[in-house]
Amino acid sequence: MSSYQKRSKDDLARRVAQDIHDGAVVNLGIGQPTLVANHLPAGIEVVLHSENGILGMGPAPAAGSEDYDLINAGKQPVTLLPGGSFFHHADSFAMMRGGHLDICVLGAFQVSATGDLANWSTGEPGAIPAVGGAMDLAIGAKQTWVMMDLLTKKGESKIVRECTYPLTGLACVKRIYTDLATFATSPDGLRLIDKVEGLTHEELEKLVGLPVLLPVDAA
Repeated sequence: MSSYQKRSKDDLARRVAQDIHDGAVVNLGIGQPTLVANHLPAGIEVVLHSENGILGMGPAPAAGSEDYDLINAGKQPVTLLPGGSFFHHADSFAMMRGGHLDICVLGAFQVSATGDLANWSTGEPGAIPAVGGAMDLAIGAKQTWVMMDLLTKKGESKIVRECTYPLTGLACVKRIYTDLATFATSPDGLRLIDKVEGLTHEELEKLVGLPVLLPVDAA
């Protein structure tokens, strides 16, 4: 078996951030996606949106300067850049549903190879469903990206042929960023964008449990 190292959470956030284009309006979902705000490339303008009613968020506040009256949808304290604003939940959801977001970055329990998303409930007895604005974001954004670990704690792939958890949206995910590789979804299945150094294509397919098409420039 070859030797490879997983991307750290900050490495993964940095990898997502490098694909965000200048001028993009972006929603970062609860959990890992919030880290992307700390790794946006210098020299570009990205307007960050939070579903609880903020536009123009900055990076996380320095320790000791948190303002708990200014929080994101995950109840984490955030900063506001010059020109930023906050507003009613209804206006925020109108932005989400109206196609005004260029990109949303969400976490997930499962993503299918064709882009179906399951990220609000495992469907298990006693599990607390937490859909929030995920359905509105997944369908309303021009591009929906998922950021997650490739494998569960049990070693099972979160990328599947068909989701078994309750669905958030159908064929809505365009890219999947994981700690081992980055993928594009398509009607033809999963296509590799990049992977960590040292991980072979065969090992990756074995971990995912599905065929992984080569990048277009390598196919």
